Amino acid sequence: MAFKFEKLIVWQKAMDLNEVIFVITKDFPNEERFNLISQMRRAADSVALNIAEGSTSQSNLEYKRFLNYSIRSIVEVVSALFIARRRGYILEEVFQSTYTQSEEL
Repeated sequence: MAFKFEKLIVWQKAMDLNEVIFVITKDFPNEERFNLISQMRRAADSVALNIAEGSTSQSNLEYKRFLNYSIRSIVEVVSALFIARRRGYILEEVFQSTYTQSEEL
């Protein structure tokens, strides 16, 4: 592995969540393409991207800042999951599974 972040379990789990969000949103209605789909995917991308970027930090303070960005993005993903569930785009089982995965991350 060439980059430090590749070894981080938290980054690996963020990549797993990213894939789940991508698959889930494939089944959303087309009218959500520029709204909820885009928002969820960007937030999920941001989780892994900020962990990776923060891993190159020279100080713990800077690294923590990037991890805080990741946490905020996870919260955004979870909030979007609630919206998707309320709109009937995902089943309760999918919501619970992804919620749990997000919480663990």
